[in-house]
Amino acid sequence: MVFSKGSFPLWTPAAEEEHKVFCWGWEEGRGVSANPWAVLFPVTHTSARCLLWDSMVRRVAVIGAGAGGLASVKCCLDEGLEPTCFERSEDIGGVWRYTDSTDSGRISVYRSVITNTSKEMSCFSDFPCPENFPSFLPHGLLLEYYRMYARHFDLLRHIRFKTTAVSVRRCPDFATSGQWEVVTETNGVRESHVFDAVMVCTGHYQEPYLPLASFPGINTRFKGQYLHSREYKDVEAFRGKRVLVVGVGNTGGDLSVELSRVAAKVFLSARSSTWVFSRVSDHGFPFDMVSTTRFNHFLDWLLPSALSRRIRFRKFNSWFNHANYGLASTKSSNFKVIINEELPFCLLSGTVVLKTTVKEFTENSAVFEDGTIEENIDVVLFATGYIFSFPFLEESVRSLFDDNRSLYKRIFPPQLEKPTLAIIGLVQLTGSVMVGTEMQARWVTGIFAGWNKLPPTSRMIADVLKKKPPVKRNPSERDNLKISFISYTDEIASCAGVKPNVLRLLLTDPRLALAIFFGPCTPYQYRLVGRGKWSGARNAILTQWQRTLKPLRTRVVDDSSSGSSSWCWMCFLALPVALTAGFLLSKNPRPGWSLWVGPQL
Repeated sequence: MVFSKGSFPLWTPAAEEEHKVFCWGWEEGRGVSANPWAVLFPVTHTSARCLLWDSMVRRVAVIGAGAGGLASVKCCLDEGLEPTCFERSEDIGGVWRYTDSTDSGRISVYRSVITNTSKEMSCFSDFPCPENFPSFLPHGLLLEYYRMYARHFDLLRHIRFKTTAVSVRRCPDFATSGQWEVVTETNGVRESHVFDAVMVCTGHYQEPYLPLASFPGINTRFKGQYLHSREYKDVEAFRGKRVLVVGVGNTGGDLSVELSRVAAKVFLSARSSTWVFSRVSDHGFPFDMVSTTRFNHFLDWLLPSALSRRIRFRKFNSWFNHANYGLASTKSSNFKVIINEELPFCLLSGTVVLKTTVKEFTENSAVFEDGTIEENIDVVLFATGYIFSFPFLEESVRSLFDDNRSLYKRIFPPQLEKPTLAIIGLVQLTGSVMVGTEMQARWVTGIFAGWNKLPPTSRMIADVLKKKPPVKRNPSERDNLKISFISYTDEIASCAGVKPNVLRLLLTDPRLALAIFFGPCTPYQYRLVGRGKWSGARNAILTQWQRTLKPLRTRVVDDSSSGSSSWCWMCFLALPVALTAGFLLSKNPRPGWSLWVGPQL
């Protein structure tokens, strides 16, 4: 889509037809209407500003009705576009809609899963979670939140359920029109549609990654059962058995703890150093709200990497010494962070035994790289993650990206003649992926609607090559998907023109500025300015701690101590620091590192 601005002496229907121009009244350089399909004002004034549309995006196909799909439909509506969402199942929610069955091929969470990011850090930016919801949500409550969001913004009427996207191909005139032919199937009946743009919102939990070739003997000699964590729903099938869990990500840790309650023995095989954190931080606050702040992000940018690394590892070991538990060493450069309150106790009590990488399997045992052998293994549970695939995309398009770093800003295939295909949610952030996904959708729909624009193709390709890793990584490690939450979300927000300016806020609204800089980087911060500005954003930021504590106040106890005075003094003393930090960050942005890691299923 190409735009150019111009001035016309007189608006007429003929001029509109000839130049494909949509004009509307302007006031101080800003359009009266953001929707070019709304009622247009006749302009008779020589200084009238108009947008020339060489091509027009109006109809948008959204594939998938999970969190990314819902956000994309809503953002399309905000920009005056016409979305049609295709969801192959019968309901919204994606992987977070739990089901007992695995026969349909749809991947869903296991029964006991609870979010790793708190409700304030992972809600939609203009729709806070109810204050009575707990900070960390079971899958049922998260799905209910999605339903509330869909009802509030009237999204369901734009979703076609039980409809699978079979094929997404460029139209013959794509180089000029940017249009796509989308073939869908509903109850065995196929239908062809033409859309001006496509937003793929199927995420990256699509196909189980089961690297059997890396485990000699597993499918030739081993007589026990093996399965991927996708097939795990609850503990009953493992009662009284000796279980080996392969993989120590968030899923591997969760399942090891849960199985330890009913299994005869649980062994957990870990390949890399793993640092374990609790959702509960100092003073009982949600860990992500305490750690994911712009102030911490600034410190990580400011400090030398060696010092930052030392501080980081010291923080990691403040709960318990990971080397004593065999989990991680401060000398390791290859490590991951997982969230699990109970795993350290399970290791301490011996109900879970940590092991090294599996070397091979015999008929009923597992041989590990350190030479140890565990006999009588009944079940091997592979918590080895997922790989993404887009089988409905034509091969020539699918071959343009082998991971998300082949995409401009992890969204757009830069080689396409027209930027009308967006891959939404193919990113793993060190915070809530839902927040990053919504930000992607806001920027993309702004581009489709003409308010934002992309750089030339050559610049996009150069940016991709600069950030692409030199060697293709193992898909199970997911390192190619992980990005700093604040760095990435701020980057997309800057592109969309909605990133908050802390320095300016310090001069106009110091209370809000301090809450933004020193407090948690909640999604409401991205609704303070620019397109999509929400009038409730300021209040949502200033009351976020109240909503966090509300569900805990089921039994109120008297505590006369108050920290309000010390807090005021801290903010006063921190003001010069914040001013300097805001100036430096605005002039010299640098990707930072966060202690937080988002949910991995």
